[in-house]
Amino acid sequence: MKKLVKLILQNSIDVNPLTPFLFDPTFHKPDHFTTGDNYWEKGIKWQSWNWQNTPVGIKFIDSGTVKNPVVKIEIYAKNKLSDEFVESLIAEIKYLYNFELDLTDFYNTFKNDDFLKQIIQKWKGMRPGHPSCLYEYLIVGMVLQNASVRRSVQMFKVLLENYGTNVEFDGKNLWSFWTVGDLSNVSEQDLRDLKVGYRAKSIKKLDEYFSKGLINETELRKKDRETQQQELLKIYGVGPATVWYLLFDVFHHWDFFNHISPWEQKIYSKLFFDTDTTAPVSVEKLFKYIERFRKYKHLAIHYIWEDLWWKRVNKNIEWLEKEIRL
Repeated sequence: MKKLVKLILQNSIDVNPLTPFLFDPTFHKPDHFTTGDNYWEKGIKWQSWNWQNTPVGIKFIDSGTVKNPVVKIEIYAKNKLSDEFVESLIAEIKYLYNFELDLTDFYNTFKNDDFLKQIIQKWKGMRPGHPSCLYEYLIVGMVLQNASVRRSVQMFKVLLENYGTNVEFDGKNLWSFWTVGDLSNVSEQDLRDLKVGYRAKSIKKLDEYFSKGLINETELRKKDRETQQQELLKIYGVGPATVWYLLFDVFHHWDFFNHISPWEQKIYSKLFFDTDTTAPVSVEKLFKYIERFRKYKHLAIHYIWEDLWWKRVNKNIEWLEKEIRL
């Protein structure tokens, strides 16, 4: 059993995102599977974080309103943190959770759209957001490949418990991600023994690729979309479908939407055309429909998708449960 690392409150900082800002649907995405690295309750999110090879605990607190937003960020660590460390961590949080994203044009463009207008009114101020660097996001993507949600949860949990750090802060016991290169002495067979299947090879090669410094996420964020695509496709196990997610979640391209998986095809067909999930409409027809959202295609889909999953939080959606298989 791994030793529990107890973290102590080191810093408390108030941050003001651009208005409007809606706390709960920004920090909690019900469609993201439970991983053991975070805990949410209304108005508060606890999140483990590996920053600069240091495990920290973050507590996000909703301390404002939608029109006057304030997010209190408490940072827990084993030892005192330098000002430079804290400043860089806060900057990363602002980036990953899109604190400075101006949604004005998006809202104005679709305020009269038959499909979007009610969803926008309900979730005004919600941002795309997640706590993962590129390396971590790719690991999560790999355990999602060709697996049910239940299976993905099992695989990610066993990886965290074997290679991550068990941290405790503010009364929460969570698992923090391991550091790039920590798998250098882990064999592919070691990973297979954890029952991650063929993904063992991809995980091992991914860790090697990043530990050799063959990709720099910070610099890649500054490049154009085409360059980002080319660099991402060089990574073993990363294909066009994975790049589609990365360009939205990690690199913030709100317009890029060129992939629909069979699972998503069923759900979009139900949402947009009210067809049975056993007989979805063609992908081509779905793409044509989604074109109506123009330069905000993926951002619009994010709002629609999150609206569905928040509905599931509050009531049973029989057709959706059949597709999730959690």
